[in-house]
Amino acid sequence: MAGETILIVEDNDILRQGLEALLQAEGYMVLTAAHGYEALQQMQSVAPDLILSDISMPEMDGYTFFEQVRGHPGWVSIPFIFLTARRGREDIFAGKKLGAEDYLVKPVTRLELTTTIRSRLERSHQLLLAQLQQAYSSTLIMLANAIELRDQYTRGHVERVRDHARILGRQIGLTSNQMDQIFYGSLLHDIGKIHIPESVLKKPGPLSETEWVEMRKHPVIGVEMVKDIDYLAPSIPVIRSHHERWDGTGYPDGLAGEAIPLVARVVTVADSLDAMSTSRPYQKALSPDQAYEEILRGSGSRYDPGVVRAFQKSWDQIRENLK
Repeated sequence: MAGETILIVEDNDILRQGLEALLQAEGYMVLTAAHGYEALQQMQSVAPDLILSDISMPEMDGYTFFEQVRGHPGWVSIPFIFLTARRGREDIFAGKKLGAEDYLVKPVTRLELTTTIRSRLERSHQLLLAQLQQAYSSTLIMLANAIELRDQYTRGHVERVRDHARILGRQIGLTSNQMDQIFYGSLLHDIGKIHIPESVLKKPGPLSETEWVEMRKHPVIGVEMVKDIDYLAPSIPVIRSHHERWDGTGYPDGLAGEAIPLVARVVTVADSLDAMSTSRPYQKALSPDQAYEEILRGSGSRYDPGVVRAFQKSWDQIRENLK
């Protein structure tokens, strides 16, 4: 993970220079400061990936510096390690109570120092990835809900489909990669409907053949919308194939049986269940038990029999989501 920027805050010139040389040899970019006030000035122009700070320093000690860092919204997630000659339990406890990621006591070995830094940087990267994942998820839900706002009868649809599909995926024993496909695909399966005219989406009755031709375009349109966005790539099999049928009479490609991606077969059942359980201008909602029976009746024609068996086994849990 070399290449990250580490800020060393230490008033002892010899020790500061020694730490700088050591960490540069490990491949890190290094900034230095003699006390907390100088460090804060440095951070106005460059935010480090990790801070290694002494406690007893002139101008501004390490504890005060730590509080200043954690009080800044842009710096709150920077890993902070105290490096100090204070060995007392009270001192160590005080540093950890503040929320510092670690507390090293001088003299510290090269191995101890580099191992601690690598560990804290790795943990920081993991947290950032988790935060990005959450941000992506929130953005996707907002996007999906923007589609649904065009049709008041489908609000909450994508979240329900996602939840049903996750339950089915776990029952089947899908891999983590397949569960990612389920997650993204469930949220974005109807994204292509953005380009379908509202007169078609909101029509209070059966669609004409011409309107069906228009409606059947949305899986392909959806794929075109996300295909160049790397982190949305897992959604493509679901977006394109969630309207395929086990017997080969679906669209857009007329795939049949196991030629249909498994994740799409799972989302198809989840999507159908929610559609049947939701009232529309042209369709009264079925009761949970009626919807359950409809799914079973479609096994081997509309739906993958294996997915339907998983649906039966997990019905009690799925039924809770319908309430």
